[in-house]
Amino acid sequence: MSQDDAPLRQLTIRGFGARVEHVIRRRAARDGLSLNKTVLRMLEEAAGLRRAPGGGGPIGDSLDDLAGTWSTSETRKFKQTVADFEQVDPDLWS
Repeated sequence: MSQDDAPLRQLTIRGFGARVEHVIRRRAARDGLSLNKTVLRMLEEAAGLRRAPGGGGPIGDSLDDLAGTWSTSETRKFKQTVADFEQVDPDLWS
């Protein structure tokens, strides 16, 4: 049985303040979701199981969605296009 097939769990959360509630309610309204679904999404994002809206993942992962998407011919063309940038001009370094 995968984790997705496992029985749904339930938690009760106590002790959060008005500011947290305000953020949850504001996001639920913005996304057009229930409070429960909003909190579930926020928990998944915090656990690293879902990407936050706007790509709020770890620093440096903003291009991850593009990784591996080029064909062999696109990769070859890109490398040919940027090949000149790999050349060092000795006059600039003397």
